[in-house]
Amino acid sequence: MSNVETAGAVRHDWSYEEVSALFALPFADLIYRAQAAHREHFDARDVQLSTLLSVKTGACPEDCAYCPQSVRFDTGLERETLLPTEQVLDAAKRAKAAGATRFCMGAAWRSPKDKDLDRVIDMVEAVKAEGLETCVTLGMLKARQAQRLAEAGLDYYNHNLDTSPEYYEQIISTRTYEDRLDTLEHVRDAGLKVCCGGIVGMGEAPGDRAEMLRQLANLPEHPQSVPINNLVQVEGTPLAGTDPIDELDFVRTIAVAKIMMPASYVRLAAGREEMSEAVQTLCLLAGANSIFYGDELLTTTNPAHQADLALLDKLGMRAEASPKYTDLEPGVEPSAEQAPQAARA
Repeated sequence: MSNVETAGAVRHDWSYEEVSALFALPFADLIYRAQAAHREHFDARDVQLSTLLSVKTGACPEDCAYCPQSVRFDTGLERETLLPTEQVLDAAKRAKAAGATRFCMGAAWRSPKDKDLDRVIDMVEAVKAEGLETCVTLGMLKARQAQRLAEAGLDYYNHNLDTSPEYYEQIISTRTYEDRLDTLEHVRDAGLKVCCGGIVGMGEAPGDRAEMLRQLANLPEHPQSVPINNLVQVEGTPLAGTDPIDELDFVRTIAVAKIMMPASYVRLAAGREEMSEAVQTLCLLAGANSIFYGDELLTTTNPAHQADLALLDKLGMRAEASPKYTDLEPGVEPSAEQAPQAARA
């Protein structure tokens, strides 16, 4: 492990043995290394706030075993058509007023049709005009579709690997691991930033978590955002009733992700509703510096934003200012006009 002793080193050549050794570190040593790596690339006080809106819900033809939006599972979820741009824009304005700096839009598609992409592009352009970073997750993309989104000014595209290649077929059969890698390649080639992570607590072995992170860290470029989701079990999906991951094992996954991808935002994503403040605090200490923020995360609940702000204040942390103002001199705070007051609570 001598070639990983430098905190904050950015690498793309991790071996499975190295990743497993990180997971096996004593907890205090692991957290120390993760926090040291984090501080080389970020202000340890800052947490980036993102809001996620489902712009088209349900009736997805895929069979992802964790997802209540699959048409194959009876979860009681009502299907909804693509939202009007005006409704999406209203949600984006409310998210910005509450302190979010990135607005993510998700649609339950296997892959978007061109006519649907036209409407999503309208949404992206409208949200960008509000001064927010934009992210969409629409399923698999063709190269020309990724290019169109880039030309529209999209900042991030989300497409998760979900789990290890070895465990993947236990979770999804309607698209391959290579399909996911192809979409990520199209997104990178278009010049878009990549949001890509995975889900834990799906019955995978510890080695699958290590291999998932190795796959992410050995991509040609590290994803700029790495969401780590803790499975939210929904009745009617095949994974309902799965034994949950141990809370400290979840924290370990966050810490190892930060060590391996130190310059990436590691996002504490789905599953926060079930986490105590203490567990969330350990995740932040382990290098998580982005959270999904708001009352709902696609089709599952999320901690209320006032509770999130209160926790950050209790920890002496703060919401990260809008990227529009990241060229300020070190130590200079944005003015009231430059960032919503709620974002600096």
